[in-house]
Amino acid sequence: MKNKFISKIQSTLRSTFFWFFVVLLFVLVLFFVTPEFFGSVISYSPPGNTIIKNINEIVNPEVKPTVLPLDTVAYDKKMEELANNPPDPIVYQTVKTVTKDPKTGKSVTKTTKVPLDPQPVRTHLWPVKTVYPNVGAILPFNRIVAYYGNLYSKNMGVLGQYPETEMLQKLDVEVKKWNEADPSTPAIPALHYITIVAQENLGQDGKYRARMPDSEIDKVLAMAAKINALVFLDIQVGFSNVETEIPLLEKYLKMPQVHLGIDPEFSMKTGIRPGKVVGTVDAKDINFAANYLAKIVKENNLPPKILIVHRYTQKMVTNYKEIKPLPEVQIVMDMDGWGGQAKKINTYQQFVFKEPVQFTGFKLFYKNDVLTPGTTLMTPNQLLKLNPRPIYIQYQ
Repeated sequence: MKNKFISKIQSTLRSTFFWFFVVLLFVLVLFFVTPEFFGSVISYSPPGNTIIKNINEIVNPEVKPTVLPLDTVAYDKKMEELANNPPDPIVYQTVKTVTKDPKTGKSVTKTTKVPLDPQPVRTHLWPVKTVYPNVGAILPFNRIVAYYGNLYSKNMGVLGQYPETEMLQKLDVEVKKWNEADPSTPAIPALHYITIVAQENLGQDGKYRARMPDSEIDKVLAMAAKINALVFLDIQVGFSNVETEIPLLEKYLKMPQVHLGIDPEFSMKTGIRPGKVVGTVDAKDINFAANYLAKIVKENNLPPKILIVHRYTQKMVTNYKEIKPLPEVQIVMDMDGWGGQAKKINTYQQFVFKEPVQFTGFKLFYKNDVLTPGTTLMTPNQLLKLNPRPIYIQYQ
C-alpha cells in the first residue's frame, strides 16, 4: 500500500514537471517572438508628443516605440519658430489736438503720431497652413543633416568622395555643429544617395538615365545603419518620368528609414538631353510622388515619409500652389543653387521663400560655394537667420 502511494506521488510529480516544462518553453518562445507582451516595447515622450527623438526608433525596424498623439499646440509653436518672421512694423496714426494759448487765447493745433490700437493683423507666407502630420513624423522637431552623392563618383558629392569611415566622421562633425547652433532642434544624420543618375548618353532604352544596381543601394543602407542615419533615394529621371521610376524603388521605400528625393534639374520634358538646359517638374509630378509614398505608408503602417524636391530656378517647379502635403508625407523644397553667400540667399528668397509649400531645405557645396576668392561656406548660425529657417541641410 505504501509503495503504491509513493508511486502515485512520483507519477504526479513527473506529470507536474512535464507540464511546468511545457509552460516554461511556451513562455520563452512567446518572449522572443512577441516581446511586447512583456513590456519590452520602448516608451518615450518626444518633443511635441509625436516626434521620434531617437532616430534608432526609425531606422531599426525591430524597435517599435509607443507614441502619443500629436501635440498640435507644440507643433504650431515650432512651425512659428522655424518661420522666423521679422517683427511686424508698428503702424502709427496721426492725432490732432486743439488747445488754447493761455497768453493769446488763440486755438493751437498740435499733431502727434501714436501707435494704432489695435495694431493691424499681419499675414505671412510662413509658416504654411497645411495638414498636420501623422504620428511619428520627423519634422519639424528634428533637423536633418545629409551627405549627398553617388558611390561611383568622387565628383558628384561628398558621399562618394571619401572612404566610408572618413565620410561618416565628417558627417558627424556637421551634425554636431548643427546641434550646437540649435540645440532645441536635434540634428539627425542622413545619406542622400543619387539612385537614378541622369547622363549624356542615351543608355540602353534611350532615356538618358542610369539606374544604380541594388547592390549599391544596399551599401548605402549598410553605411547608414552604422550611424543610425536616414537614407534618401534621389532620382534624376532624364527622359523617363516619376511614374516609371519611383515604383521601382518600392521595396526600399517600404523601409521606415528610407525617404525620397526628386531632382527637377534633370527631368527633361522638352526633348533636350540632360546638362544642356535645366529641367522641370510640375505639381502633378510631385503629387504623384507624395501619393505613392502615402500609399506605402498606409499599407505598411509606417511613420510619415519625407519628400525632398530640389530647386534653384523659377521654372524648375511649376504650379507650386497645387502641391499637396499629406499627413503621410512631409514635403521639403530644397534650395539647390551654388555660389557666393549673397547669391545663395537671393536664390532662397526668390524661389523658395516666395513660393511656400511646407518645409525648406538648403544645400551647401564644399567646393562650388567657395570658388570665388574670399568666400566661405555658410555656417549653421548664418542659415538660422534665414526666413524661414531650413529644416533639411544637405552637403555636397
